[in-house]
Amino acid sequence: MKLLAVRRLLRIQRVVIRYRLDDLLFELPLPWWLMTLRFAMPWRWLPRKPSALSRGARLRLALQDLGPIFIKFGQLLSTRRDLLPADIADELMLLQDRVPPFDPQQAVALIESQLGAKVGELFSRFDVEPLASASVAQVHAAQLKSGEEVVVKVVRPGLKPIIAQDLAWLFLIARGAERVSADARLLHPVEVVSDYEKTIYDELDLLREAANASQLRRNFEGSEMMYVPQVYWDLCRPKVLVMERIYGIQVTDLVTLADQRTDMKLLAERGVEIFFTQVFRDSFFHADMHPGNIFVSTVKPWSPQYIAIDCGIVAASPPKTRTTWRATCLPSSSVTTAAWRSCTSIRAGCRHRPSSTSSKRRSAPCASRSSKNR
Repeated sequence: MKLLAVRRLLRIQRVVIRYRLDDLLFELPLPWWLMTLRFAMPWRWLPRKPSALSRGARLRLALQDLGPIFIKFGQLLSTRRDLLPADIADELMLLQDRVPPFDPQQAVALIESQLGAKVGELFSRFDVEPLASASVAQVHAAQLKSGEEVVVKVVRPGLKPIIAQDLAWLFLIARGAERVSADARLLHPVEVVSDYEKTIYDELDLLREAANASQLRRNFEGSEMMYVPQVYWDLCRPKVLVMERIYGIQVTDLVTLADQRTDMKLLAERGVEIFFTQVFRDSFFHADMHPGNIFVSTVKPWSPQYIAIDCGIVAASPPKTRTTWRATCLPSSSVTTAAWRSCTSIRAGCRHRPSSTSSKRRSAPCASRSSKNR
């Protein structure tokens, strides 16, 4: 184990102590032998003052301090309100697009070094204060010299060393689990971590995201169901992405959607249809559609249109998987319920078409290859 990985473990331990995450752990109904771990933690031997923060805020702040892998774990948990208390889920939702930003001057310096020109020469207006910030990057609003409103996405500096240290521990835990547990071996934890390693490093390359977004935009060109913002390729680099600025309502903002009289039934139907179209017709789908990445257009609430952003993670469905899902989801299937009767093969986009998209990965080269054959 490298020294940096050991230092990272000590850092994680300090964060756990600072935000008293061990208190949250021992509030759970654990087996007696796990409860005895309380006596093996020296910091619990001394009296501690009650924390002024709620349990949800403590968990959110701890995940923020620990970096991108932990933030993404929090984003995943925030979508599972069926598993979490409401107060914790509400706090974790802030991790989707309200992570504390890094220094804007660092962002400006990175943009200028990547694009080889001053921000004032590239844009007629550039907002130094970030518009949104997440685990891997933050976004600044800007305006091109030609007048188009855009957003500039910039990768956070210094992420790779932190990610590498966290992955080293994840691999260690996964290998240990496979050695000691037959049940763990069935889940192939080492392969899971390996796949996540590829995914997280792909997210750090914004040229891949640009290619994925361009492919998804082509797939839904002219569609009333979903809109994907335009990418300005001349201003894209591995750590900088410039794309059209969109205006919409976050899909979880039900109050605002109701105020503009959005057709919620049609919105739900189109959500299902979009998924089926991506999987069955295109074999290329957005694989990171948490609420922070999905908006609803305000233009025609009676015919609501989704807006998808952040295409850093996409996936390709292999032919065998598509065949299995078709057999499961089509109305002729014995397991299909009456609620799915409207999801016919035509409505879901199930039609035969040649595709050169690789079934193994969902990377930018896949997007590029599939676009040549359309």
